[in-house]
Amino acid sequence: MLGQGNVHTQSSQYQWPEDSLVKIKLEKWRDQKFGIIIHWGLYAVPGIVESWTLCSEDVDWIGRDSSIAYDDYKKWYWGLKESFNPRQFDPTQWAKAARDAGMRYVVFTTKHHDGFAMFDTKQSDFSVANGPFADHPKTDVAKHVFEAFRQQDFMIGAYFSKPDWHSEFYWWPRYATADRNVNYDIKQHPWRWNQFKTFTFNQLSELMHNYGVIDILWLDGGWVRPLETVNDEVRAWGARIPPFSQHIDMPRIAQMARKAQPGILMVDRTVHGAYENYRTPEQSIPKVKSDYPWESCITLGNAWGYVPNDQFKSSTKIIHILIEVVAKGGSLLLGVGPDAQGLLQDVQVKRLQEIGSWLKSNGEAIYNTRTVDQVQDGETFFTRAKDGTRYAMVRLQEGTALPTKISWYGNAPEKNAKLTMLSEGIALKWKQSGELTTVEIPPSLIKKYKTYPALVFKY
Repeated sequence: MLGQGNVHTQSSQYQWPEDSLVKIKLEKWRDQKFGIIIHWGLYAVPGIVESWTLCSEDVDWIGRDSSIAYDDYKKWYWGLKESFNPRQFDPTQWAKAARDAGMRYVVFTTKHHDGFAMFDTKQSDFSVANGPFADHPKTDVAKHVFEAFRQQDFMIGAYFSKPDWHSEFYWWPRYATADRNVNYDIKQHPWRWNQFKTFTFNQLSELMHNYGVIDILWLDGGWVRPLETVNDEVRAWGARIPPFSQHIDMPRIAQMARKAQPGILMVDRTVHGAYENYRTPEQSIPKVKSDYPWESCITLGNAWGYVPNDQFKSSTKIIHILIEVVAKGGSLLLGVGPDAQGLLQDVQVKRLQEIGSWLKSNGEAIYNTRTVDQVQDGETFFTRAKDGTRYAMVRLQEGTALPTKISWYGNAPEKNAKLTMLSEGIALKWKQSGELTTVEIPPSLIKKYKTYPALVFKY
């Protein structure tokens, strides 16, 4: 995605949208709470980190084979186009697994930084539609992914990388590719940069006009930005900052996108302002709650895309993350990568099913909720429904027995209120002592929920 080693944090500056249709869609998105981001492209063939091995930066997480000359490596990587032939590609499997997980929106990588388009672009021959997969009935991958998820009633997001390392208008073959940035001086070569802006605009226009209703345009590659927007957050990434703007004319892109897709959410990641309708902290959860829109982008395994023998987080771990993210006002965008044949692994599907099982019984405390003043007390997190109903979500440590009593400070039920265990729909005994609420757990439930990820109480 995203830069594996570059965790994008949050900033206090946020600009609420003024367009009424965007406001409506943003509130709808804030109700969804749980989504899936799918990284799939050339990098799935060898099972390596997405795109970044092309980047000539000396950081451990890129992990390129140092025995291969850099130029030879790039030729090998570009040549993966001839090996990308996912004959088992099954977007309905992805969509069903995501629906079973309780997810409600999808973000799909239509093009990552390597420039390989997962849609039938007419701007370049470096795409899934110009290789051995071209004769397949689902060769226009993005089209079929979006259709499969629409059938499951998902909000649809198109990930698109602003930088394109394959384009000669971004990485000019005349010069070496020093790092992730454009490799020539834009001030000295304005024609070439204008060609890149046109190329980018035209590809985005294809996505906005040819792929049905798109709810989110999710733009990655935050170093491609106007120079005046560079701040300490950007400098903390450790990448070189060129002394010129890498401006791709976001106002023009947004105008085009919103004419084609009224109300579409623009997510120009890390470039704070009118085109970042929600924030996207990566592989992290903010320390405190935020009442402006945001999502944490976190992987199910260690990698965004498919990597052999990846180690996947337990379903309990993901549920715990989801609880904390939602209580702090955000949404969770979980990264899951299909393999080179276009399928999710059995272990991924199993994890998603386990998450969905918990959400079937407890989703009322997650979906359509908003924050309360006191987010948490220890391992207990709180949300509220729009009608004022409160929820206390108690994260349980894996492998530990359920206690006979559960207590928390603050967010107390009203006197004589009915307090129910959400997954059972039954009222439980509780008492109040000062700020401390204590709920009694009957022996029958202790036995039944001995390995449960989290208990939810409604009051």
